[in-house]
Order: sequence, then C-alpha cells, then structure tokens
Amino acid sequence: MIQSMTGFGEATVVRDGVGFSVEIRSLNNRYFKTATKLPERYQFMEADVEKLLRSHLSRGSVSFVLRVRGKNAAAAFEINRDALESYLDQIRETKLPDGMSGTVDFASLLTLPGVCEIPELDESFREKEWELVGSLVKEALTMLVEMRTIEGKALCDDLMSNCNEIRRLAGDIATQAPKVIEEYHAKLHDRVSHLLRTAKLDVDKETLLREVAVYADRCDISEETSRLESHLNQFIELCDNGGAIGRKLDFLAQEMLREINTVGSKSNNAAIARDVVEIKGGIDRLKEQIQNVE
Repeated sequence: MIQSMTGFGEATVVRDGVGFSVEIRSLNNRYFKTATKLPERYQFMEADVEKLLRSHLSRGSVSFVLRVRGKNAAAAFEINRDALESYLDQIRETKLPDGMSGTVDFASLLTLPGVCEIPELDESFREKEWELVGSLVKEALTMLVEMRTIEGKALCDDLMSNCNEIRRLAGDIATQAPKVIEEYHAKLHDRVSHLLRTAKLDVDKETLLREVAVYADRCDISEETSRLESHLNQFIELCDNGGAIGRKLDFLAQEMLREINTVGSKSNNAAIARDVVEIKGGIDRLKEQIQNVE
C-alpha cells in the first residue's frame, strides 16, 4: 500500500510525578531528514531516537520533540561549587575604578558557563529512561504510520483515477493514428490531382505512394504509445505493491511525459493534439501527487 509522507503521532505517560510527551511530525522531502529536539538531560538518546525513526520511515522531513515536565529532584542541575568559587575569587580580585562600586547577583552567577551542570547519569538510569521514552516513540510512530497509510490510500485512488484517464486517452490516440496517414494520403492525392488538371501533367503513382510512405514513417507513433502503455503498467504495479516508491513513480511520470511530448510533435492531427494536451495535464496531476508519496 502507498504511504503518504505527511503524518502526525504523539504519545504521553506520567511516571513518578514526571510527565513524558513525544510528538513526531513528518512532511514531504525528497530524502529522509530528521530534526530532533530533546531536553539537555536526555541528549544521550538522540542517536537511538533517529535509529528508531529510520527503522519505520524511509522518506520525509521528520520533526521529533520530547518534553519532560514534573517535580523531580533528580532532574535538577547540579551547581559546580569549584567553578562558582573560582568566579567569586576573580570578582574579589578585580579592582574597580575609583568612585565605582558594584554588587554581585547570585542568580546571574548561576548562568555563567560551567556553574550549573547536568548531573552525571549512570548506565542503569540511561537504560531505564530510554526504555520508557523508546516505548513512547514506538507508540507515536504507530499513530504516524497509520495516518500516513490512510492518506496514502487516498493518494493511490487519485493516482489510479488519473492513470485510467491517461490510458483511455492513449487508446483514443492509438485509434486515431492510422487515420492520420489515410487523411494525408487523401489530401495529397487531391492536391496532386488538382495540380495535374491545372498543369496538364502526369505523376507516377509510385512516387505518390513513396511520399505517403515517408510521411507515414515520420509520423509513426506506435513505439511511443507502446512505451507509454508500458510505463503506465509499471506505474500501476508499483502502486499495488506499495513501499517506498515515490522516486520510482516520479521517474515513470517523467518518462510518460517525454513519450507523449514526442507523440504531440509527430502527429499532425487536431484530435490527437487535444488528447495529448489532456494526457499532459493528467501527467502533471500525477507528478503533483507523487510529491506526497513516500
């Protein structure tokens, strides 16, 4: 089944008075790109989070946010007393210009580099926290994938509708193609006959047939329509199989556009020209929707 690249998933839990919340959003992107935001205390999880995201998603711009809120003494930063005392010693030793005095704001001292530090986390704490957060990530991913699958079904229905319309129009072109030669033959015959009557000349029938044969070869679109049909079949087969097929679908749509452009340049027929315009519009709609396919 086709999956969209747009989705949202979330999961929350409260443990020992501390609330954990995970949000994952995904948008269109040609490649897989992640942007993770974790509290400083939980930065050690970043690699594991990205690995988990990559195991479930193939393409898209993925935004991950972990929020941790609650009253927990273990979450408090530790004051580096040695660093704080060093700052204070330097302040005491600093001589102010005559006539100037100052006060020390303790709160400002705490913002200085190295004064407040994240407590050292032991391995057992890391494992325990990751077990909890990892389960939330998986729960949020499940929700996100379900949303992407639902939207993917709608995308698939729209793609198939456009493919069927393109196939119908391509069939009309294939039906019209032989008539182009017949019309050219009739027009050329009438034009030559008129010239012959006016100039009282004679033209070899073989010469006339040879001219028609050259035109027929130049206007032959059987190869283009055959390849267009093949690309459509591959396109539909990929949609049926599902998976990360967005790039392949985009390539096939580009190839279909190239074939139908060649058909338009070869065919000197108003009906075919109208069908070519309609098919090109259908391919543009395919390409637009493919940008959402994983």
